[in-house]
Amino acid sequence: MIHTAGVTRRFRAGLRIRSFGPACLTLFFCAGTFAAGLPPHLDQLWRATGVPKSALSLVVRQIDGPGLVAINPSTPRNPASVMKMVTTWSSLSGLGPDYSWRTTLLAGAGARVDAQGTLGGPLYVKAGGDPFLTIQDLWMLLRQLRLRGIKNLNQVVVDRSMFGNVATDPGDFDDSPYRPYNASPDAMMVNLGAVRLLFEPDASARKWVPIIDPPLPGLRVSSDLKWSNARCPGSPTVSVQESSSAGGITIHVAGKVAGDCGEFSVYRLAMTQRDYFSALFRQLWKELGGTLARGVVAGRVPADAKPIVWHDSVSLSDTIRTINKNSNNVMARTLLLTLGAEKLGPGATPATGAEAALAILAGQHVDTRGWDIANGAGLSRQSRLTAGGLGGMLDAAWHSSLMPEFISSLSIAGMDGTMKHRLRGDDTRGLAHLKTGTLRNACSLAGYVLGKSGKRYIVVSLVNDDRAGAVRAFDNALIAWLADS
Repeated sequence: MIHTAGVTRRFRAGLRIRSFGPACLTLFFCAGTFAAGLPPHLDQLWRATGVPKSALSLVVRQIDGPGLVAINPSTPRNPASVMKMVTTWSSLSGLGPDYSWRTTLLAGAGARVDAQGTLGGPLYVKAGGDPFLTIQDLWMLLRQLRLRGIKNLNQVVVDRSMFGNVATDPGDFDDSPYRPYNASPDAMMVNLGAVRLLFEPDASARKWVPIIDPPLPGLRVSSDLKWSNARCPGSPTVSVQESSSAGGITIHVAGKVAGDCGEFSVYRLAMTQRDYFSALFRQLWKELGGTLARGVVAGRVPADAKPIVWHDSVSLSDTIRTINKNSNNVMARTLLLTLGAEKLGPGATPATGAEAALAILAGQHVDTRGWDIANGAGLSRQSRLTAGGLGGMLDAAWHSSLMPEFISSLSIAGMDGTMKHRLRGDDTRGLAHLKTGTLRNACSLAGYVLGKSGKRYIVVSLVNDDRAGAVRAFDNALIAWLADS
Protein backbone atom coordinates (compact mmCIF):
# COMPACT_ATOMS: atom_id res chain seq x y z
CA MET A 1 0.00 0.00 0.00
CA ILE A 2 1.04 3.60 -0.54
CA HIS A 3 1.03 5.67 2.63
CA THR A 4 2.19 9.12 3.56
CA ALA A 5 5.03 9.24 6.05
CA GLY A 6 2.56 10.22 8.76
CA VAL A 7 0.32 7.25 8.08
CA THR A 8 3.37 4.95 8.02
CA ARG A 9 4.48 6.23 11.42
CA ARG A 10 1.00 5.65 12.80
CA PHE A 11 0.99 2.13 11.39
CA ARG A 12 4.36 1.33 12.97
CA ALA A 13 3.21 2.75 16.26
CA GLY A 14 0.19 0.48 16.03
CA LEU A 15 2.48 -2.56 15.83
CA ARG A 16 3.94 -1.97 19.27
CA ILE A 17 2.48 -4.00 22.10
CA ARG A 18 0.78 -1.63 24.49
CA SER A 19 0.88 -2.03 28.23
CA PHE A 20 -2.40 -2.93 29.83
CA GLY A 21 -1.36 -2.86 33.45
CA PRO A 22 -0.77 -5.68 35.93
CA ALA A 23 -1.61 -9.18 34.75
CA CYS A 24 -4.41 -9.50 37.30
CA LEU A 25 -6.31 -6.72 35.57
CA THR A 26 -6.20 -8.48 32.22
CA LEU A 27 -7.24 -11.93 33.39
CA PHE A 28 -10.94 -12.11 34.00
CA PHE A 29 -10.71 -14.76 36.69
CA CYS A 30 -7.95 -13.29 38.82
CA ALA A 31 -8.94 -12.95 42.39
CA GLY A 32 -12.07 -13.70 44.30
CA THR A 33 -14.77 -16.17 43.50
CA PHE A 34 -17.90 -15.88 41.42
CA ALA A 35 -21.37 -16.55 42.64
CA ALA A 36 -22.57 -19.75 41.08
CA GLY A 37 -25.98 -18.58 39.90
CA LEU A 38 -28.44 -15.78 39.40
CA PRO A 39 -30.24 -13.58 41.92
CA PRO A 40 -33.76 -14.94 42.58
CA HIS A 41 -35.69 -12.45 40.42
CA LEU A 42 -33.35 -12.99 37.45
CA ASP A 43 -33.46 -16.74 37.94
CA GLN A 44 -37.26 -16.57 37.76
CA LEU A 45 -37.10 -14.54 34.54
CA TRP A 46 -34.66 -17.01 33.06
CA ARG A 47 -36.92 -19.97 33.83
CA ALA A 48 -39.77 -18.11 32.16
CA THR A 49 -37.86 -18.14 28.87
CA GLY A 50 -38.10 -21.92 28.65
CA VAL A 51 -34.44 -22.05 27.58
CA PRO A 52 -32.25 -24.52 29.51
CA LYS A 53 -29.49 -22.94 31.57
CA SER A 54 -27.04 -25.20 29.72
CA ALA A 55 -27.61 -22.93 26.68
CA LEU A 56 -26.46 -19.85 28.62
CA SER A 57 -22.99 -18.49 29.19
CA LEU A 58 -23.10 -15.51 31.53
CA VAL A 59 -20.35 -13.57 33.25
CA VAL A 60 -20.92 -10.48 35.40
CA ARG A 61 -18.29 -8.78 37.50
CA GLN A 62 -17.55 -5.45 39.03
CA ILE A 63 -14.57 -3.76 37.41
CA ASP A 64 -11.65 -4.00 39.86
CA GLY A 65 -14.03 -5.79 42.20
CA PRO A 66 -15.65 -9.15 42.85
CA GLY A 67 -17.36 -11.44 40.41
CA LEU A 68 -21.13 -11.59 40.69
CA VAL A 69 -22.24 -14.32 38.29
CA ALA A 70 -20.44 -17.02 36.30
CA ILE A 71 -22.50 -19.58 34.39
CA ASN A 72 -20.70 -21.77 31.83
CA PRO A 73 -17.98 -19.10 31.34
CA SER A 74 -15.62 -21.36 29.37
CA THR A 75 -18.18 -22.88 26.96
CA PRO A 76 -17.59 -21.71 23.38
CA ARG A 77 -20.75 -20.25 21.83
CA ASN A 78 -21.78 -18.42 18.70
CA PRO A 79 -21.79 -14.72 19.71
CA ALA A 80 -23.52 -13.40 16.57
CA SER A 81 -22.67 -9.70 16.09
CA VAL A 82 -21.02 -9.42 19.50
CA MET A 83 -18.01 -10.78 17.56
CA LYS A 84 -17.59 -7.26 16.18
CA MET A 85 -16.27 -6.23 19.61
CA VAL A 86 -13.31 -8.56 19.09
CA THR A 87 -12.58 -7.22 15.60
CA THR A 88 -12.89 -3.57 16.56
CA TRP A 89 -10.94 -3.84 19.81
CA SER A 90 -8.05 -5.87 18.36
CA SER A 91 -7.85 -3.47 15.39
CA LEU A 92 -8.04 -0.38 17.59
CA SER A 93 -5.30 -1.63 19.90
CA GLY A 94 -3.24 -3.13 17.06
CA LEU A 95 -3.38 -0.30 14.51
CA GLY A 96 -4.09 2.73 16.67
CA PRO A 97 -7.06 5.13 16.77
CA ASP A 98 -5.65 7.45 14.08
CA TYR A 99 -5.05 4.72 11.49
CA SER A 100 -6.69 5.58 8.16
CA TRP A 101 -7.17 3.99 4.75
CA ARG A 102 -5.77 5.53 1.57
CA THR A 103 -7.18 5.08 -1.95
CA THR A 104 -4.69 6.27 -4.57
CA LEU A 105 -4.83 7.05 -8.29
CA LEU A 106 -1.49 6.66 -10.05
CA ALA A 107 0.13 6.85 -13.49
CA GLY A 108 3.00 4.83 -14.88
CA ALA A 109 6.52 6.23 -14.65
CA GLY A 110 7.06 8.80 -17.38
CA ALA A 111 3.37 9.02 -18.30
CA ARG A 112 2.38 12.44 -19.60
CA VAL A 113 -0.87 14.32 -20.21
CA ASP A 114 -1.08 15.70 -23.75
CA ALA A 115 -2.72 18.91 -24.92
CA GLN A 116 -6.10 17.17 -25.29
CA GLY A 117 -5.99 15.92 -21.70
CA THR A 118 -5.15 12.31 -22.59
CA LEU A 119 -3.17 10.39 -20.00
CA GLY A 120 -0.44 8.27 -21.53
CA GLY A 121 -0.80 4.68 -20.39
CA PRO A 122 -3.31 3.30 -17.88
CA LEU A 123 -4.69 5.01 -14.81
CA TYR A 124 -3.93 2.77 -11.82
CA VAL A 125 -6.20 2.55 -8.79
CA LYS A 126 -4.51 1.26 -5.65
CA ALA A 127 -7.32 -0.03 -3.48
CA GLY A 128 -6.69 0.61 0.21
CA GLY A 129 -9.46 -1.49 1.77
CA ASP A 130 -11.43 1.55 2.96
CA PRO A 131 -14.50 0.09 4.73
CA PHE A 132 -16.65 3.17 4.13
CA LEU A 133 -15.60 4.88 0.90
CA THR A 134 -18.70 6.71 -0.34
CA ILE A 135 -19.87 7.70 -3.80
CA GLN A 136 -19.15 11.30 -2.83
CA ASP A 137 -15.57 10.36 -1.88
CA LEU A 138 -14.98 8.66 -5.23
CA TRP A 139 -16.56 11.59 -7.10
CA MET A 140 -14.26 14.03 -5.31
CA LEU A 141 -11.23 11.85 -6.07
CA LEU A 142 -12.09 11.81 -9.78
CA ARG A 143 -12.82 15.53 -9.73
CA GLN A 144 -9.30 16.12 -8.40
CA LEU A 145 -8.03 14.12 -11.36
CA ARG A 146 -9.98 16.36 -13.75
CA LEU A 147 -8.61 19.48 -12.04
CA ARG A 148 -5.12 18.26 -12.96
CA GLY A 149 -6.00 18.41 -16.64
CA ILE A 150 -6.74 14.72 -17.18
CA LYS A 151 -9.81 14.13 -19.33
CA ASN A 152 -9.24 11.09 -21.54
CA LEU A 153 -8.32 7.71 -20.05
CA ASN A 154 -7.16 4.74 -22.05
CA GLN A 155 -7.74 2.06 -19.39
CA VAL A 156 -8.28 1.84 -15.64
CA VAL A 157 -6.39 -0.89 -13.76
CA VAL A 158 -7.62 -1.67 -10.24
CA ASP A 159 -5.11 -3.23 -7.82
CA ARG A 160 -6.90 -5.08 -5.01
CA SER A 161 -3.82 -7.00 -3.85
CA MET A 162 -4.11 -5.70 -0.28
CA PHE A 163 -6.66 -8.50 0.17
CA GLY A 164 -6.56 -12.00 -1.24
CA ASN A 165 -9.47 -13.77 -2.89
CA VAL A 166 -12.09 -12.74 -0.34
CA ALA A 167 -15.20 -12.44 -2.53
CA THR A 168 -18.18 -14.30 -1.11
CA ASP A 169 -21.58 -15.33 -2.44
CA PRO A 170 -24.08 -13.00 -0.70
CA GLY A 171 -26.67 -15.78 -0.75
CA ASP A 172 -24.54 -18.35 1.08
CA PHE A 173 -25.39 -17.40 4.66
CA ASP A 174 -29.18 -17.26 4.64
CA ASP A 175 -30.26 -17.36 1.00
CA SER A 176 -30.87 -13.58 0.99
CA PRO A 177 -28.43 -12.41 -1.69
CA TYR A 178 -29.96 -8.94 -2.07
CA ARG A 179 -29.73 -7.91 1.58
CA PRO A 180 -26.96 -5.35 2.26
CA TYR A 181 -25.85 -7.14 5.44
CA ASN A 182 -24.70 -10.03 3.21
CA ALA A 183 -22.42 -7.83 1.06
CA SER A 184 -19.07 -9.33 0.16
CA PRO A 185 -15.93 -7.55 1.39
CA ASP A 186 -13.66 -6.03 -1.26
CA ALA A 187 -10.52 -3.91 -1.18
CA MET A 188 -12.17 -1.44 -3.58
CA MET A 189 -15.62 -1.23 -2.02
CA VAL A 190 -17.74 1.88 -2.59
CA ASN A 191 -20.96 2.70 -0.74
CA LEU A 192 -20.85 -0.80 0.81
CA GLY A 193 -21.73 -2.12 -2.66
CA ALA A 194 -25.41 -1.28 -2.24
CA VAL A 195 -27.86 0.68 -4.38
CA ARG A 196 -30.64 2.82 -2.94
CA LEU A 197 -34.18 2.37 -4.20
CA LEU A 198 -35.91 5.67 -3.51
CA PHE A 199 -39.71 5.77 -3.68
CA GLU A 200 -41.45 9.12 -4.09
CA PRO A 201 -45.19 9.41 -3.48
CA ASP A 202 -47.40 10.75 -6.27
CA ALA A 203 -50.61 11.41 -4.30
CA SER A 204 -52.62 12.66 -7.30
CA ALA A 205 -51.98 9.44 -9.24
CA ARG A 206 -51.97 7.27 -6.09
CA LYS A 207 -48.72 5.60 -7.07
CA TRP A 208 -45.10 5.26 -6.03
CA VAL A 209 -42.37 6.54 -8.36
CA PRO A 210 -39.16 4.47 -8.09
CA ILE A 211 -35.70 6.03 -8.46
CA ILE A 212 -32.38 4.15 -8.51
CA ASP A 213 -29.42 5.79 -6.80
CA PRO A 214 -26.89 5.60 -8.34
CA PRO A 215 -28.63 5.22 -11.73
CA LEU A 216 -26.07 2.77 -13.12
CA PRO A 217 -26.31 1.66 -16.77
CA GLY A 218 -27.96 -1.73 -17.18
CA LEU A 219 -29.84 -1.43 -13.88
CA ARG A 220 -33.60 -0.83 -13.84
CA VAL A 221 -36.58 -1.14 -11.50
CA SER A 222 -39.81 -2.97 -12.23
CA SER A 223 -42.28 -1.75 -9.61
CA ASP A 224 -45.57 -3.34 -8.63
CA LEU A 225 -45.78 -1.32 -5.43
CA LYS A 226 -49.39 -0.60 -4.52
CA TRP A 227 -50.71 2.60 -2.93
CA SER A 228 -52.68 2.46 0.31
CA ASN A 229 -54.75 5.22 1.93
CA ALA A 230 -54.20 3.72 5.38
CA ARG A 231 -52.30 5.50 8.13
CA CYS A 232 -48.56 4.77 7.98
CA PRO A 233 -47.87 1.92 10.45
CA GLY A 234 -44.11 2.49 10.51
CA SER A 235 -41.13 1.82 8.28
CA PRO A 236 -42.46 0.44 4.95
CA THR A 237 -41.78 -3.20 4.05
CA VAL A 238 -41.49 -4.24 0.42
CA SER A 239 -40.56 -7.41 -1.45
CA VAL A 240 -37.44 -7.21 -3.63
CA GLN A 241 -36.25 -9.75 -6.18
CA GLU A 242 -33.75 -9.53 -9.02
CA SER A 243 -33.41 -11.03 -12.48
CA SER A 244 -30.62 -10.84 -15.05
CA SER A 245 -30.79 -10.82 -18.83
CA ALA A 246 -28.70 -9.73 -21.76
CA GLY A 247 -30.09 -6.22 -21.24
CA GLY A 248 -28.87 -5.96 -17.65
CA ILE A 249 -30.28 -6.40 -14.16
CA THR A 250 -33.90 -5.75 -13.24
CA ILE A 251 -34.93 -5.17 -9.62
CA HIS A 252 -38.53 -6.24 -9.06
CA VAL A 253 -40.33 -4.48 -6.21
CA ALA A 254 -43.78 -5.43 -4.89
CA GLY A 255 -45.99 -4.78 -1.88
CA LYS A 256 -48.37 -2.17 -0.53
CA VAL A 257 -47.31 1.03 1.24
CA ALA A 258 -49.44 3.77 2.78
CA GLY A 259 -49.06 7.09 1.00
CA ASP A 260 -49.01 8.69 4.45
CA CYS A 261 -45.52 7.20 4.95
CA GLY A 262 -44.06 9.68 2.47
CA GLU A 263 -40.78 9.27 0.62
CA PHE A 264 -38.77 6.24 1.74
CA SER A 265 -35.69 4.28 0.71
CA VAL A 266 -34.71 0.62 0.53
CA TYR A 267 -31.09 -0.52 0.13
CA ARG A 268 -30.27 -3.68 -1.81
CA LEU A 269 -27.33 -5.46 -3.43
CA ALA A 270 -27.63 -5.59 -7.21
CA MET A 271 -24.11 -6.32 -8.48
CA THR A 272 -20.83 -7.83 -7.38
CA GLN A 273 -18.46 -5.38 -5.75
CA ARG A 274 -16.22 -5.39 -8.82
CA ASP A 275 -19.05 -4.81 -11.30
CA TYR A 276 -20.51 -2.10 -9.06
CA PHE A 277 -17.20 -0.21 -8.90
CA SER A 278 -16.61 -0.53 -12.63
CA ALA A 279 -20.09 0.79 -13.51
CA LEU A 280 -19.88 3.57 -10.94
CA PHE A 281 -16.43 4.69 -12.08
CA ARG A 282 -17.60 4.89 -15.68
CA GLN A 283 -20.70 6.88 -14.75
CA LEU A 284 -18.96 9.38 -12.48
CA TRP A 285 -16.11 9.89 -14.91
CA LYS A 286 -18.58 10.54 -17.73
CA GLU A 287 -20.53 13.00 -15.57
CA LEU A 288 -17.28 14.87 -14.97
CA GLY A 289 -16.73 15.20 -18.70
CA GLY A 290 -14.13 12.45 -19.00
CA THR A 291 -13.80 9.65 -21.53
CA LEU A 292 -12.70 6.05 -21.06
CA ALA A 293 -11.59 4.04 -24.09
CA ARG A 294 -10.99 0.47 -22.94
CA GLY A 295 -12.75 -0.02 -19.62
CA VAL A 296 -11.89 -1.11 -16.08
CA VAL A 297 -9.78 -4.22 -15.47
CA ALA A 298 -7.99 -5.95 -12.59
CA GLY A 299 -4.22 -5.76 -12.31
CA ARG A 300 -1.26 -4.56 -10.29
CA VAL A 301 0.28 -1.13 -9.82
CA PRO A 302 3.86 -1.07 -11.19
CA ALA A 303 6.53 -0.47 -8.57
CA ASP A 304 7.63 2.76 -10.27
CA ALA A 305 4.12 4.24 -10.69
CA LYS A 306 3.66 7.78 -9.43
CA PRO A 307 0.71 8.96 -7.28
CA ILE A 308 -1.47 11.66 -8.81
CA VAL A 309 -4.26 12.10 -6.24
CA TRP A 310 -5.49 10.19 -3.23
CA HIS A 311 -8.24 10.02 -0.64
CA ASP A 312 -7.69 9.37 3.06
CA SER A 313 -10.56 7.93 5.06
CA VAL A 314 -11.79 9.01 8.45
CA SER A 315 -9.86 7.57 11.38
CA LEU A 316 -10.22 4.05 12.69
CA SER A 317 -11.71 5.38 15.94
CA ASP A 318 -14.50 7.01 13.93
CA THR A 319 -14.94 3.92 11.76
CA ILE A 320 -15.46 1.50 14.66
CA ARG A 321 -18.32 3.67 15.93
CA THR A 322 -20.16 3.02 12.67
CA ILE A 323 -19.34 -0.69 12.85
CA ASN A 324 -20.42 -1.28 16.45
CA LYS A 325 -23.32 1.09 16.84
CA ASN A 326 -24.92 0.08 13.52
CA SER A 327 -23.60 -3.51 13.59
CA ASN A 328 -22.27 -3.21 10.04
CA ASN A 329 -21.17 -6.64 8.82
CA VAL A 330 -19.22 -5.87 5.66
CA MET A 331 -17.29 -3.06 7.37
CA ALA A 332 -16.33 -5.41 10.21
CA ARG A 333 -15.18 -8.05 7.72
CA THR A 334 -13.14 -5.45 5.84
CA LEU A 335 -11.58 -4.21 9.07
CA LEU A 336 -10.45 -7.73 10.01
CA LEU A 337 -8.88 -8.10 6.56
CA THR A 338 -7.12 -4.75 7.02
CA LEU A 339 -5.67 -5.96 10.31
CA GLY A 340 -4.39 -9.10 8.60
CA ALA A 341 -2.86 -7.10 5.74
CA GLU A 342 -1.10 -4.63 8.03
CA LYS A 343 0.21 -7.25 10.45
CA LEU A 344 0.95 -10.21 8.17
CA GLY A 345 1.24 -8.65 4.74
CA PRO A 346 -0.87 -8.12 1.60
CA GLY A 347 -3.17 -10.81 0.28
CA ALA A 348 -5.08 -10.85 3.57
CA THR A 349 -7.81 -13.41 4.19
CA PRO A 350 -10.20 -13.90 7.11
CA ALA A 351 -7.76 -16.51 8.44
CA THR A 352 -4.79 -14.10 8.50
CA GLY A 353 -6.99 -11.39 9.98
CA ALA A 354 -8.08 -13.74 12.75
CA GLU A 355 -4.46 -14.80 13.31
CA ALA A 356 -3.42 -11.18 13.74
CA ALA A 357 -6.30 -10.44 16.11
CA LEU A 358 -5.58 -13.46 18.31
CA ALA A 359 -1.89 -12.51 18.49
CA ILE A 360 -2.81 -9.02 19.69
CA LEU A 361 -5.18 -10.40 22.33
CA ALA A 362 -2.57 -12.91 23.49
CA GLY A 363 -0.27 -9.95 24.16
CA GLN A 364 -2.99 -8.57 26.42
CA HIS A 365 -3.30 -11.91 28.32
CA VAL A 366 -6.82 -12.51 27.05
CA ASP A 367 -7.88 -16.16 27.24
CA THR A 368 -8.99 -17.02 23.69
CA ARG A 369 -9.19 -20.80 24.12
CA GLY A 370 -12.13 -22.17 22.15
CA TRP A 371 -12.49 -19.03 20.02
CA ASP A 372 -13.14 -19.02 16.27
CA ILE A 373 -13.19 -15.46 14.92
CA ALA A 374 -14.28 -16.67 11.45
CA ASN A 375 -15.02 -13.55 9.33
CA GLY A 376 -14.89 -11.09 12.24
CA ALA A 377 -18.47 -9.88 11.82
CA GLY A 378 -20.42 -12.66 13.55
CA LEU A 379 -22.42 -13.37 10.40
CA SER A 380 -21.27 -16.97 10.53
CA ARG A 381 -22.41 -20.31 11.90
CA GLN A 382 -18.79 -21.13 12.82
CA SER A 383 -18.01 -18.13 15.05
CA ARG A 384 -17.26 -18.99 18.67
CA LEU A 385 -16.36 -17.00 21.80
CA THR A 386 -16.43 -17.78 25.51
CA ALA A 387 -18.10 -15.46 27.98
CA GLY A 388 -15.10 -15.62 30.30
CA GLY A 389 -12.63 -14.84 27.53
CA LEU A 390 -14.71 -11.97 26.15
CA GLY A 391 -15.09 -10.59 29.67
CA GLY A 392 -11.30 -10.68 29.94
CA MET A 393 -10.99 -8.73 26.71
CA LEU A 394 -13.45 -6.10 27.97
CA ASP A 395 -11.43 -5.86 31.17
CA ALA A 396 -8.22 -5.33 29.17
CA ALA A 397 -9.95 -2.65 27.10
CA TRP A 398 -11.21 -0.88 30.23
CA HIS A 399 -7.68 -0.64 31.66
CA SER A 400 -6.17 0.57 28.38
CA SER A 401 -5.41 4.14 27.38
CA LEU A 402 -7.70 3.45 24.42
CA MET A 403 -10.69 2.76 26.65
CA PRO A 404 -12.58 5.99 25.74
CA GLU A 405 -12.34 5.32 21.99
CA PHE A 406 -13.53 1.74 22.35
CA ILE A 407 -16.42 2.40 24.73
CA SER A 408 -17.64 5.33 22.64
CA SER A 409 -18.07 2.92 19.72
CA LEU A 410 -20.69 0.88 21.60
CA SER A 411 -24.41 1.56 21.56
CA ILE A 412 -25.74 3.58 24.51
CA ALA A 413 -28.76 2.03 26.20
CA GLY A 414 -31.99 3.76 25.14
CA MET A 415 -30.15 6.37 23.08
CA ASP A 416 -28.46 5.19 19.89
CA GLY A 417 -27.40 2.32 17.66
CA THR A 418 -28.91 -1.10 18.12
CA MET A 419 -29.86 -0.17 21.71
CA LYS A 420 -31.82 2.95 20.77
CA HIS A 421 -35.21 1.38 21.44
CA ARG A 422 -34.19 -0.80 24.39
CA LEU A 423 -33.79 0.12 28.08
CA ARG A 424 -35.27 3.59 27.57
CA GLY A 425 -36.54 3.99 31.13
CA ASP A 426 -35.04 6.56 33.48
CA ASP A 427 -33.40 3.79 35.50
CA THR A 428 -31.36 2.46 32.55
CA ARG A 429 -31.23 5.06 29.78
CA GLY A 430 -27.63 6.13 29.14
CA LEU A 431 -26.20 3.86 31.84
CA ALA A 432 -24.86 1.06 29.65
CA HIS A 433 -22.56 0.84 26.62
CA LEU A 434 -23.40 -2.44 24.88
CA LYS A 435 -23.06 -4.54 21.74
CA THR A 436 -25.93 -6.79 20.76
CA GLY A 437 -25.98 -9.87 18.55
CA THR A 438 -28.82 -11.85 17.03
CA LEU A 439 -28.96 -14.84 14.71
CA ARG A 440 -31.61 -17.48 14.24
CA ASN A 441 -30.30 -19.58 17.17
CA ALA A 442 -28.15 -17.03 18.99
CA CYS A 443 -28.83 -14.00 21.19
CA SER A 444 -25.96 -12.11 22.77
CA LEU A 445 -25.25 -8.97 24.77
CA ALA A 446 -21.96 -7.63 26.12
CA GLY A 447 -20.45 -4.41 27.41
CA TYR A 448 -20.27 -2.08 30.39
CA VAL A 449 -22.90 -0.89 32.88
CA LEU A 450 -22.73 2.01 35.34
CA GLY A 451 -24.57 1.35 38.62
CA LYS A 452 -26.24 4.08 40.66
CA SER A 453 -23.59 3.48 43.34
CA GLY A 454 -20.92 4.63 40.90
CA LYS A 455 -19.58 1.10 40.45
CA ARG A 456 -19.04 -0.17 36.95
CA TYR A 457 -19.66 -3.67 35.70
CA ILE A 458 -18.66 -5.91 32.81
CA VAL A 459 -21.42 -8.15 31.50
CA VAL A 460 -21.35 -10.88 28.84
CA SER A 461 -24.44 -12.93 27.99
CA LEU A 462 -24.27 -15.56 25.21
CA VAL A 463 -27.24 -17.81 24.47
CA ASN A 464 -27.35 -20.52 21.79
CA ASP A 465 -30.71 -22.27 21.46
CA ASP A 466 -33.63 -22.56 19.07
CA ARG A 467 -35.54 -20.31 21.48
CA ALA A 468 -32.72 -17.80 21.96
CA GLY A 469 -34.98 -14.90 20.99
CA ALA A 470 -36.97 -15.42 24.19
CA VAL A 471 -34.11 -14.17 26.39
CA ARG A 472 -34.39 -10.49 25.41
CA ALA A 473 -36.52 -9.61 28.46
CA PHE A 474 -34.04 -11.46 30.67
CA ASP A 475 -31.10 -9.49 29.22
CA ASN A 476 -32.96 -6.21 29.74
CA ALA A 477 -33.64 -7.14 33.37
CA LEU A 478 -29.98 -8.11 33.81
CA ILE A 479 -28.82 -4.65 32.75
CA ALA A 480 -31.50 -2.97 34.90
CA TRP A 481 -30.32 -4.99 37.91
CA LEU A 482 -26.74 -3.79 37.46
CA ALA A 483 -27.78 -0.18 36.81
CA ASP A 484 -29.72 -0.24 40.08
CA SER A 485 -26.81 -1.60 42.12
